[in-house]
Amino acid sequence: MRHTEFWARLDEVLGRAYSRTWAELTVVRDLDGRTTREALDAGMPPKQVWAAVRRQLELPDTER
Repeated sequence: MRHTEFWARLDEVLGRAYSRTWAELTVVRDLDGRTTREALDAGMPPKQVWAAVRRQLELPDTER
């Protein structure tokens, strides 16, 4: 997964206007106490970050 696909998926789930704010402010428990943005900036693969976001938001398996 590329960063562009990650952001497109997050936009689809949360809406473009809210997704960036959510990524900056929400600490995701499976990202070692980091926000989505912090995890991506630290070099964590987007696919791994998306899996953590999917669990945090309790999205269905169809959103893999």
